[in-house]
Amino acid sequence: MTHPQPQGFLATPADGTGPGALVLHAWWGLNGTIRAICAHLAEAGFVAFAPDLYQGNVVDTIAEAEALVKALNADDRQARAAIAEAVRFLSERASQASGGLAVIGFSLGAYYALELASADPEQIGSVVLFYGTGDADLSQSRARYLGHFGESDEFEPQAGVDALEAALRQAGRPATFYRYSGAGHWFFEPDRADAYDQAAASLAWERTLAFLRQPAGDVH
Repeated sequence: MTHPQPQGFLATPADGTGPGALVLHAWWGLNGTIRAICAHLAEAGFVAFAPDLYQGNVVDTIAEAEALVKALNADDRQARAAIAEAVRFLSERASQASGGLAVIGFSLGAYYALELASADPEQIGSVVLFYGTGDADLSQSRARYLGHFGESDEFEPQAGVDALEAALRQAGRPATFYRYSGAGHWFFEPDRADAYDQAAASLAWERTLAFLRQPAGDVH
């Protein structure tokens, strides 16, 4: 049975096929930036889908985002269910030759990306983290990991980034973390004028595409 499209944004390559990339949004919600990322992934040959973890809510200020995250954390079963539904939907539409789906998480989304890779190791083959960490049990994961972090990130201290990188290696997972000098949180998001770092964002995107295009098992 083919599942209908869940609430979210889908972008597909011109030929309609390609490996799957699940995009998990930051605490602003499913905004134009996340939709554009999905579109860019489709242009690069991926079937990209971003589930809407906020069910239509999109905010622009930190205070509004904090309120939405607080509500989400009060009962995050809804978010986990939305992500699981998105995985089912995407896996039916993406080619399976790439060794599983990729999941790309931004800030809040990175926390859920880490959790998903361990909760559904059969489906998730690669994980890309943008300025987000978490405390997921990594022992069940079979994925390879790429991380992008700003050296001047007040929300993600370097100690936490280092701890996650060490935990991944201890779990036997291939992991490459990049730290961008002078960059802070949200450096990849052009709509955050106070944080966007074009040079760091461009380099992170090049590295992300190269990572996602690596054949399964070909990790450097």
